[in-house]
Amino acid sequence: MATTATTVRRTVLTLPVAPVGPANPLPPLRPLPVHHSLDDRSRAELPRDMARQLGHGRPRTLLPVRLLDGYGRDRAPADLDAIVIENDHLKVTVLPGLGGRIHSLHHKPTGRELLYRNPVVQPAGFALNGAWYSGGVEWNIGTTGHTTLAMAPLHAAAVPAPDGGEMVRLWEWERLRDLPFQIDLWLPADSAFLRVGVRVRNPHERAVPLYWWSNIAVAETPTTRVVAPADEAWHFGYARALTRVPVPDYRGEDRTYPLRSEHAADYFYEIPAGGRKWITALDGHGHGLAHTSTDTLRGRKLFLWGSGRGGRRWQRWLTAPDTPGYAEIQAGLARTQLEHVRIPEGGDISWLECYGPLDADSGTVHGNNWAAACAEVESRLAAALPRAEVDTAYREWLPAADTEPVRTLATGSGWGALEQLRSGVKLPGTPFDASTLGDEQAPWRALLTTGALPEPRRVTPPGPTLVAPHWRDMLETAPADPHTEYHLGVAQWHAGDRAQAVRSWERGLALAPSRWPLLRALAVADDEDGHPERAADRSLEAFDDLCQERRDDGETWSAATAALGRETIEILLRTGRTGEARSVWARLRPAVQRRGRFRLLLARLLLAEGRPADARAVFDEGFEVADLQEGAARELGTVWAALTDEPLPEEYDYRMNPGDPDTP
Repeated sequence: MATTATTVRRTVLTLPVAPVGPANPLPPLRPLPVHHSLDDRSRAELPRDMARQLGHGRPRTLLPVRLLDGYGRDRAPADLDAIVIENDHLKVTVLPGLGGRIHSLHHKPTGRELLYRNPVVQPAGFALNGAWYSGGVEWNIGTTGHTTLAMAPLHAAAVPAPDGGEMVRLWEWERLRDLPFQIDLWLPADSAFLRVGVRVRNPHERAVPLYWWSNIAVAETPTTRVVAPADEAWHFGYARALTRVPVPDYRGEDRTYPLRSEHAADYFYEIPAGGRKWITALDGHGHGLAHTSTDTLRGRKLFLWGSGRGGRRWQRWLTAPDTPGYAEIQAGLARTQLEHVRIPEGGDISWLECYGPLDADSGTVHGNNWAAACAEVESRLAAALPRAEVDTAYREWLPAADTEPVRTLATGSGWGALEQLRSGVKLPGTPFDASTLGDEQAPWRALLTTGALPEPRRVTPPGPTLVAPHWRDMLETAPADPHTEYHLGVAQWHAGDRAQAVRSWERGLALAPSRWPLLRALAVADDEDGHPERAADRSLEAFDDLCQERRDDGETWSAATAALGRETIEILLRTGRTGEARSVWARLRPAVQRRGRFRLLLARLLLAEGRPADARAVFDEGFEVADLQEGAARELGTVWAALTDEPLPEEYDYRMNPGDPDTP
């Protein structure tokens, strides 16, 4: 029977979607939260190379990226642009508008879905910048955590593939590290394994820290077993300890079965240096997904939510009712996600990944002999996709990585075009066309060409600030009007020059027609520097000024009012200024007051006012904190524990750490 040629086509996928909402207009000046931190004892016990890379190069803040925290829980059917790559074996569905995520990997001969395919798009607060959703295969670049591009559009085009067919290229300019990257996906006509070539380039005259993990969601059942060629793993259990543990048995349980652990955990597998890099998730019949790569992508990991109440609650929160749970098998550049590698000046790093079906003997895979299980999987993988074939495919792809796109499939942001315009750097294969420059890039293009940052044409919250050294230099030599002083201060703050940032904001404040952005920045500086009362004064003054200045109920002004109102109430409560916190609450829009995050804030305000019964009533009425962040869910338990000795109700229990308050 003749083999059908591989096709690449655009389509539309309709799913229930909760809109991401507007970006938070307040620049994220505070340090990035650290969920994967270690105590000193754990650090001292690590191998030298791991300790050197641990935490290396972590950004001070999220700048220049903005937070995405304006989403809710109301989903409605929406049409999503999709790209389908298909041959006789696989149908691969990619969502270029949502971080280039592989939504589905469907094995046609058996009808099996190889990934966990989320039936909804429900943002949750897991990305570095907030909004993220679960399922499929996501590409994480930047720093430890889920990428800021999780819900962002990527550029996409059809490009000639190494085998003469077509492949899909995804690319963008990652802004935390200022690095362009590309992801090439192709499917040889006779293959059941998707090839994914990844290249990250460093156009700068300095080395740059690099983080990459490909996260693969797989369906989780009581019989699902994750197999990787390792006898040891580094266990991280969200308690600031990274511990070398045996595989598969740890503390009396086989941890390669995700549902046999009660609490959420990471297991970073210690794969021998010369061994083939692979990981699989197989069901009770020995069927499932295999992932393998060239050796540059050395790390392999299992993330599990666990069978405990908090983990199960998170699973239901992230998807639709009655859908199965999932675990994640992952692959990265370092052994753990606490590390960064270096990409040299003017250099690049590239590798090849492969995704496809695997069938193994179920008795061996699920037997008591771990070495036999690993050998069985490795032999089946060698038969389905030999290691030499992966290495050959990588070498054949490298020349094609520079091939120019021939057919546009989707458009990403204009930030890469701006950086290419500024630097003149040539990036064969990933064109950042000037046609993609938009409103957000316009003032910075003007700064580049005229030496001055233009004032906004209308009264509006400030746009995003560019903070890289070259942009900071341009701001320092631009005319020192209040608008420029504001952006310069943000760039100086990001660089760690806090004193100079404060001076820039104070200079701008003296003549600023719009005072609240500068006052808010100064309030954050006061708070970070240990002056909470002055921070409360300035935050309150900023909110007063914003309420006088805002022009309408449009989404940008509403987002600014909600974000600054929340910040102000929180710092007023911390400084015991309950009456002023109540006055800020009263000026929030009713629609904002009804959001779950603000219902929780109201409960805290009522507690501070000495009204615990009213605070309890807020919980009894019910609310959902749509932007509840990973690692911060304990706030619900803390507030509840201040109200009552009763156990935390299940609908509010998202705690993943056994040390969190009121753990059952």
